[in-house]
Amino acid sequence: RLSGVLKEGGSTPSPLESSLPCQHVFGRGGTSSSRCGSPGPYVDTFLNAPDILPRHCTVRAGPEPPAMVRPSRGAPVMHNGCLLLREAELHPGDLLGLGEHFLFMYKDPRTGGSGPARPPWLPARPGATPPGPGWAFSCRLCGRGLQERGEALAAYLDGREPVLRFRPREEEALLGEIVRTAASGAGDLPPLGPATLLALCVQHSARELELGHLPRLLGRLARLIKEAVWEKIKEIGDRQPENHPEGIPEVPLTPEAVSVELRPLMLWMANTTELLSFVQEKVLEMEKEADQEGLSSDPQLCNDLELCDEAMALLDEVIMCTFQQSVYYLTKTLYSTLPALLDSNPFTAGADLPGPGAELGAMPPGLRPTLGVFQAALELTSQCELHPDLVSQTFGYLFFFSNASLLNSLMERGQGRPFYQWSRAVQIRTNLDLVLDWLQGAGLGDIATEFFRKLSIAVNLLCVPRTSLLKASWSSLRTDHSTLTPAQLHHLLSHYQLGPGRGPPPAWDPPPAEQDAVDTGDIFESFSSHPPLILPLGSSRLRLTGPVTDDALHRELRRLRRLLWDLEQQELPANHRHGPPVASPP
Repeated sequence: RLSGVLKEGGSTPSPLESSLPCQHVFGRGGTSSSRCGSPGPYVDTFLNAPDILPRHCTVRAGPEPPAMVRPSRGAPVMHNGCLLLREAELHPGDLLGLGEHFLFMYKDPRTGGSGPARPPWLPARPGATPPGPGWAFSCRLCGRGLQERGEALAAYLDGREPVLRFRPREEEALLGEIVRTAASGAGDLPPLGPATLLALCVQHSARELELGHLPRLLGRLARLIKEAVWEKIKEIGDRQPENHPEGIPEVPLTPEAVSVELRPLMLWMANTTELLSFVQEKVLEMEKEADQEGLSSDPQLCNDLELCDEAMALLDEVIMCTFQQSVYYLTKTLYSTLPALLDSNPFTAGADLPGPGAELGAMPPGLRPTLGVFQAALELTSQCELHPDLVSQTFGYLFFFSNASLLNSLMERGQGRPFYQWSRAVQIRTNLDLVLDWLQGAGLGDIATEFFRKLSIAVNLLCVPRTSLLKASWSSLRTDHSTLTPAQLHHLLSHYQLGPGRGPPPAWDPPPAEQDAVDTGDIFESFSSHPPLILPLGSSRLRLTGPVTDDALHRELRRLRRLLWDLEQQELPANHRHGPPVASPP
């Protein structure tokens, strides 16, 4: 284990042999109770100084090098001369300064006593450099010449590595710039570009800034996104005719118009979904690290996790709201197009019915408006790279609404008018089959079949030839059409057109045991019984490894790096400022 504390003062460090256990804790010692209910963590090596925390830092080592050192929150720890904020690798010859009074040199017997050719603290390791784009140019501890430092900064500013370095003081400006750019639609970022840039900010905070920074960043990020989305929802609502102060007559939205309106919301839904998944991964990493170090009940960690939960709840709220608004405007557009499925005749003179996989233009005119809404929604979800689980649920809701709306209209139109007859039912069945075939070709067949089941069953009943229907009994019809409620089945049978002066046969009468369900049951479908939205589970689809290949994303990354460089330079005296260096040509 690490031991052999050096005497106070600035004496030269002496090498320390170590045979590390899995984990070794340095601190002032003692126990403390936390508001999470467990006693404070165990300390292996006790250090007595006013600036040493009860649990100051932890060194962990596995079967193979390197070991890892992690400071506790607020603990002053220097690693090779640089302030250590996050967990870092510990190599033979590294210097660890704990507070102002203790200095250790690390040696690992697993390496056979071999060490680096020169001390690792001259120059400092890249992982210990202070965050921010200016470090490579301004740092005097890294041992580089002025030209070399300038070239390193230029390579960072123009590079394609998925990294975005910033100091906490520039965080608000950086997050605000990313969210404002995404909200305004400026630039030509890829669909998930905003989430990628925000995830780089989260990654930088989780890897290089002090331990309590990430929860604060997540809270600020979530609030900015929520404010941007709420403002966009208000803008869309204000443009609707029914909300116009002069009372402009409401005109049904076209599929093209609704796509334009919903694109910003759909993009936020897609980006927030991926960002939430990424944040969940980082929070799980926090919990795992805490468990490894015995800090699962630490009060500061509990507070951090509460802040993270609040931020994730805001992101969850954004996804829910953008989903609700999207399906609201899509169903509002469908409301005016769906009646044609019950009224239009697909058997127009001289026209052949289209087969599966037909283009929209080949479909009967009465079906094109409804299919146009479905096609616009499908193209929109694809363009915005919405998560496949949310695509399925979006169409599940649209099909749920279509089924309920058409079935309720079918029930209503059969009351007191000659609507339930074989010839009309065949037209409706054909229209519905054409719609389902088209959706099958679009890859939505399974979802459509599931949600249109009740309407299909109702129409199938009306398509039964009259002679066959007259031979059926209530019990057989209930068995064959069990998806319909007793009230719905009785309504269809009691209003079926058997011919002038002919009423329903006695065999269609429900038995006494079901009479109450027939009399009190509702023949209409409830729109409030829609399926709940279930957020996708699993890892984020954002790719933060390897070079940035998308040129538009790379341009935005370069712009943000230069923005951060400018903010750093503005803090310096005028005679110490530098313009962004230019990378040497290859």
